[in-house]
Amino acid sequence: MFGAPQVLQLFTIINLTTAIALAVLALSLGLIWGFGGILCFGQTTFFGLGAYAYAVAAQNWGDTTSAVIVAVLVAAAVAAILGYFMFWGRISDVYLGVITLTVTLILFNLMRRTSGPEYKIGTALLGGFNGTSAPPLTVPWSGAMLFPTQLFYVAMGALILAYFGCIWLTRTHFGRVCVSIRENETRAELLGYDTRVYKLGLFAIGGGIAGLAGVLIANGIGRVTPDLFNLSYAAQVIIWVIVGGRGTLIGPILGAFGIFWLTSYLGTQQVVNANMILGLVLIGFVLLLPKGVVPTVVDLVGRRRTRRAGRSARRRARSGSRRSVQPAE
Repeated sequence: MFGAPQVLQLFTIINLTTAIALAVLALSLGLIWGFGGILCFGQTTFFGLGAYAYAVAAQNWGDTTSAVIVAVLVAAAVAAILGYFMFWGRISDVYLGVITLTVTLILFNLMRRTSGPEYKIGTALLGGFNGTSAPPLTVPWSGAMLFPTQLFYVAMGALILAYFGCIWLTRTHFGRVCVSIRENETRAELLGYDTRVYKLGLFAIGGGIAGLAGVLIANGIGRVTPDLFNLSYAAQVIIWVIVGGRGTLIGPILGAFGIFWLTSYLGTQQVVNANMILGLVLIGFVLLLPKGVVPTVVDLVGRRRTRRAGRSARRRARSGSRRSVQPAE
């Protein structure tokens, strides 16, 4: 994929950058849902906040590097504040999903009503339904603007960094405790862990990663609008994780790329409504492949290896028994 800018057209490169941003968003939900058991229907809350925070900070300061840091921190901070009230209030399962979805819908409607000149942060007009412009990323200290091909490499680097960072996190003591909370929260509490602290930390990290995805989508599109909080995005990110495979990190990324390609193809061909296809895909995976693509493939490969090992063991046992019954000369 790193050689894509050399062989693809500019429009395709921009689309790929957008897909990478959405893959980072899917990774954020895959982390908190797959490894912490926190089903967040409003992951786009932090996605949109990261995009808006980047656009506002970059317009006011002119320094996009600082704006990226601020965007990630703002998204993580909002996730931490929201998570504090939810986890210390012992809200979980479907109620947590309803609250997070409600928050993102509130932000969607709130940002649509900021069209007047009085709605601004510093010098940045929020723009209401039309949104606000997102200054392109620049090279730190030199101020040189990144072109779309260079932005593609930055997005790929961010995805790889976030992916391996999540892998490292899940292998730490913190990550193992989060997995134990996902499996049985009561047992984790009986072992002496304050599950609220671990869930809050994981939720804030997932929010920060979603904020990073918002920065990437803002640069890929060049504009930040309330549509980033839309219910469509909120539903799609859950579909990406379900299709790719909950409990894995590569699964949500592959699910995001696959669904993005499918919806883009259907949109250009105008064969059938893309949302209807998404609904059918979700129903099909829930009924036929509830684990998702990646866990199902891993299970199939594991079963095949087990069968091969069993056949090899039986062959060795039969050959050994033949040698043992041969008469001595």
